[in-house]
Amino acid sequence: MSSTTITTGTPLRQDAGVIGLVGIAHLISHYSQLLLAPLFPFLKTEFNVGYAELGFLMTIFFVVSCAVQAGSGFVVDRFGARPILFGGLALLGVAALGFAASTSYAMLALFSVVAGVGNGVFHPVDYTLLNRKVSGARLGHAYSVHGITGSLGWALAPAMLVPLAIAFSWRVALVAAAVLAFAVLAVLLVFRERLALPPAHRAAPGGAAAAAQQGSAFGFLAIPSVWMCFAFFFVYAAVLSVVQTFAPSAAGYLHDVPTSLVAMCLTIFMVASACGMVLGGFLAADPSRCERVVAVGFAIAAVMALALGFMQMPGTLVPVLFAVMGFGSGIAGPSRDLLVKRSTPENATGRVYGVVYSGLDIGQAVTPLLFGWMMDHGQFRSVWLGLALLQGLLIASAFNVRRVRRTALPVGGAPA
Repeated sequence: MSSTTITTGTPLRQDAGVIGLVGIAHLISHYSQLLLAPLFPFLKTEFNVGYAELGFLMTIFFVVSCAVQAGSGFVVDRFGARPILFGGLALLGVAALGFAASTSYAMLALFSVVAGVGNGVFHPVDYTLLNRKVSGARLGHAYSVHGITGSLGWALAPAMLVPLAIAFSWRVALVAAAVLAFAVLAVLLVFRERLALPPAHRAAPGGAAAAAQQGSAFGFLAIPSVWMCFAFFFVYAAVLSVVQTFAPSAAGYLHDVPTSLVAMCLTIFMVASACGMVLGGFLAADPSRCERVVAVGFAIAAVMALALGFMQMPGTLVPVLFAVMGFGSGIAGPSRDLLVKRSTPENATGRVYGVVYSGLDIGQAVTPLLFGWMMDHGQFRSVWLGLALLQGLLIASAFNVRRVRRTALPVGGAPA
């Protein structure tokens, strides 16, 4: 195994500062992903467009984000994480202001591109900073906080934007979103020295990892475990997309869940997932067991998915199973991120995380096509069966990452 150098003996206050700053930036990234969706009813009326056209704005956002995420890792490795992070936050603030000032659908599409560019830099930046600046003993907790703040960003967007839109207007709500993004940018600028990266150390030559460091900028693409991690995150994105988009409605049809409870299921899942990440941070303290933690977490989630799809139960029990499913997924979160770190060669952190996490955007772009067809044809049990199968595939993918990583080790390499 070869990975980025981790500082040892780092004071808790120093680690906590880095984790906190990266965390609030990640919150804004996830917040920006839901800038428009909660406001669709207002935008539909304002611009006289249908939900298909509004949904296409999200497609633009994620396609652009995917392309930028894959490419921005190279920029991060070349110029450092800090200026790219500042640029991403600034673009999200500009995009929110642009949305607020839009007078046509074309303007909304243009600023969806701007927002996608801003959002695309965060995973390469965040994981480069965490892996390089946080001590190894606290890295699991760092990943845990990173996941929790992302979930909080998803939760904050509708909770903040919809009330402001109702009380004032959708334009005021988006201006407030811009103010929030620029406020976080200001905080990071004040504490910018905490985000400065030390020079990276070079590891001993040997194997594919050495090729990534000493060969071309694309040498890391020769590492099989990088592509296995990409596949893992593609499937993970598919799971997340099904849960966020179709699972609550599918459960509602199967178990006669009241509409109010259906609306709560996703919120309950996300809150429970955040709680699971807290426990997952402790479990990830030992990197050697990250595959087993992923397996246990998604096994719990898969069992809940099968229960929701094929067991008879009162509608009031459905949110409880969503909570257990979310908790299991959350437990796996920090160890999921360790899978990538343990497959990442030194000096290629941004590039690897950019390519690997672009699988998230691709998975979220293609999954709705298949599962949307299932929903349109009333195949609600198939939605849950498909979700459980995807969660099982995640378990297999995690162990396959370890197998490929071990196989690819150079002679004398560190054990996986």
